[in-house]
Amino acid sequence: MDDSKARLTALYEQHYRSVLSYVLLRADQETAEDIASETFVIAWRKLGRLPEPPLPWLLGVARNLVRTQRRTTARRHNLVARLAELAPADDVAEQVAERQAALTALAELSELDAEAVLLASWYGLTPAEAAKITGCSARTFNVRLHRARRRLTDALNLTQPTFLEQS
Repeated sequence: MDDSKARLTALYEQHYRSVLSYVLLRADQETAEDIASETFVIAWRKLGRLPEPPLPWLLGVARNLVRTQRRTTARRHNLVARLAELAPADDVAEQVAERQAALTALAELSELDAEAVLLASWYGLTPAEAAKITGCSARTFNVRLHRARRRLTDALNLTQPTFLEQS
């Protein structure tokens, strides 16, 4: 086993239980295991730059991952709530019309705008994660996302009255 693998193995064996215990106080079992594992994936990538002692750094990474997970979950719940408001369960025809209006508005966006909205809303990525995918800085992505959401809202507001008039 080469030196870096041995270092990671030792780090994992020494600190995994502590990281997992920390995360279990903040998340369910499955999520905690995923976050603890992701913490060590990040540690592997930064193995040559880990501070001594590494446990506080590992717990900080785990904390950030928990916070990211919570934000992602909150965004998903908010999106589901907004979609539920757009499509009341009692009128299927209205649901179809609202869905079509949303799809039409999304299709009218530029490719960059649609990508920004989908990465943030549908896939629940943070601006930093989405920025890596799109090849720009997180700040640039935030600006792009803000503008894309505004354009999508404008497009939805333009299509909305036509469906209301038909009812």
